[in-house]
Amino acid sequence: MAEIGPVQEILDAHDGVVTVIDTSGGVVMLSLDGGCVGCSSTPMTAMQIYYSLKKLDPVEDVVFVNGELPDYMRTFIDQKMADEAENSDDEPKGEII
Repeated sequence: MAEIGPVQEILDAHDGVVTVIDTSGGVVMLSLDGGCVGCSSTPMTAMQIYYSLKKLDPVEDVVFVNGELPDYMRTFIDQKMADEAENSDDEPKGEII
């Protein structure tokens, strides 16, 4: 979870917890718990975690078991990463803005 960057500081400050359920086959299954439950920022938090983890070579997919990342946000991130890969020889960097 060290790879999720500045999101961890926000989670810590708001008593949010990322529960790693499974990581087999390159699919990371997560649940956002603690202070994340019922928080209106949870989809944005999930979006940043998804983006950060998808940049890692061994990660094929990131699944939020409680639906914390809506499909339209997943599509947005996938397109952003595809655009970054097309426009740069480097790996995608940064945060979602």
